[in-house]
Parts: sequence; structure tokens; C-alpha cells
Amino acid sequence: MSALLEVNNLSKSFPVQTGLFGRDKRRVHAVSDVSFELAEGETLGLVGESGCGKSTLGRAVLRLIEPSAGSVRFAGQDVTAMGSRELRALRRHMQIVFQDPYSSLNPRMSVRETVGEALRIHKLATSRSDEDAQVAALLVQVGLRAEHMNRFPHEFSGGQRQRIGIARALAVRPRLIVCDEPVSALDVSVQAQIVNLLKDLSEQLGLSYLFIAHDLSVVEFMSQRVAVMYLGRIVELAPASALYARPRHPYTRALLSAVPELVPGARKKRLKLVGDIPSPLDPPTGCAFHPRCPDAQLGRCDRERPELRVVDDAHQAACHFA
Repeated sequence: MSALLEVNNLSKSFPVQTGLFGRDKRRVHAVSDVSFELAEGETLGLVGESGCGKSTLGRAVLRLIEPSAGSVRFAGQDVTAMGSRELRALRRHMQIVFQDPYSSLNPRMSVRETVGEALRIHKLATSRSDEDAQVAALLVQVGLRAEHMNRFPHEFSGGQRQRIGIARALAVRPRLIVCDEPVSALDVSVQAQIVNLLKDLSEQLGLSYLFIAHDLSVVEFMSQRVAVMYLGRIVELAPASALYARPRHPYTRALLSAVPELVPGARKKRLKLVGDIPSPLDPPTGCAFHPRCPDAQLGRCDRERPELRVVDDAHQAACHFA
């Protein structure tokens, strides 16, 4: 499969004022030197603890926030070098589904206006009646009814609002959708419905997803490959089957050990991490994970930062002992 999306050495940092009266100016490195590829029709899962930089990475890929360094190429075009007019045209092919389906919808706009807005901006409808027909078809495609188009966001449940957000993303016929924690704000009973909908749409339309989540079970179901982030860096990247069967990074092993076992009576050893995630304002030297790592060796892990490297076939890990 050819690469639809190529991310090379992408970084994003934010200025922060600390100290008395904010005199100290420092930078938070939310994303540091991240590289990966996403093929046409592929779903890449992106997992990690809260605050690891997953959502920042997703927004930087789409240039919803400006990267500090690195490059993003979509279908061979350099997204990071584009002007606003070029980027606006490209946005038709790169869309996002946000975490909170309520705050991402304008409460003053009807569903028809919300979904139809993108059709008007990109001139994808030939007339008002054609726009209505397309909006109705999109609503049916995501599991709603055509007559819902005249309602407003507050008249829908959380799961229905997320379906509207998906319909809005689909309206411009994109090739890539960044799904930023699309089910974490929903009831558990509704999450499976939305995940199944996204998977069906991917298969029907040939969509590529960058699927950001913290639920490892959902990511396993959705993804062909999985990337694990820790403190702004990818520490493991592998086909989903290989990563779940034999994780090579101790952080990945700890995450997987916390996933509940669904087989009755089955038990697995829980790997408990000591301490909290270090502050991105003051990251540890060497391997960022070494203060919490059960396998860390002082003299190496606290001094040398391991690079993401191939350890077995298509399996990559950033660990000295992977």
C-alpha cells in the first residue's frame, strides 16, 4: 500500500510562563520528533495516557495548530508548506471527528445547516434541493433519519450528536479522518455502536483513520497498526496483532496488563507503574520512561535516549532492551 500520509520529525511546543509574576519563560514539548506513515485505507491507532500528546499530534497533522518543526505530506503534497488558500482546498480531503460531540456542534445551527455548510464551502452541491438530498443521504448513512435535519443539537443524545459530527466529516468525501477520542465522552452502551459505524464506513468508503484513543480494546478492534505514545514521543509502533501478542516496550506491556480480561476465570499479572508521568516542562534525561520503568538500568537508561528502531520485521520500539 502507498503512503497517503507521511509525518516526518513532527514537533510541537507551547510557550509557558512560570515563576514569580511569570518572569520565567519556558516551553512545553507536547510532541517531539514524531514520524510515521499511514497508507490508503488503513487505520492507525494512537494510544497513551492522558497528556502524552495524542490530540496535539492529531491537530498538528491537520494544521489545526501549527507544528513547531517537521513536515506533513498528504498524497505527496507538503501540508506544512501550504498557504491558507491551498490548505483550505486540501481540507476537503482531511477531516476530524472531535471528542465532545456537543461542544463541536454550533447550538444555533440546525443539522441541515451544520452538515450542509461544508457542501456549500467546497461547492459540492449544484442547488438547494441537491444540498438537501445530500444531507439527507449522509444522515441515513450514519444511522439517523432524513427528517432529523431540521432539528438542533440539544434535541439529540450524545451518540446521535457524534453521528452528526461524523456526517459533517463525510460530507466533503474525505480520504483521511482524524478521530480524536471519538467515543470517550459517550456512554459505554453507545460506544460500540459508534465504533462499529466508523469501522463499517472505513470498509465501505476506503477511508484512512488516525484513530486516537486511550481504550486499548477499542484500538485493537479498529486498527491495522498501533502507535504507543509516551511524553510526546512514539515509543512503539507495530501491526496490531504483533503489538498485542508480544509488546516490546515496558510501557506498552504495562498498558496492556491493565486491560480487563474478558475470559471468565482468566487472570493475568498486572504490571503497576510507580509514580506519575513526568512534566513535559522538565522531562527526564535519557529515556523519558526510565523513572517508572521496572527494567531500567542506571548508567544507560538515564543517560541515553533510545531511538525508535526496528526490532522485528515491521515492529519498532524505542527501548535499549527491546
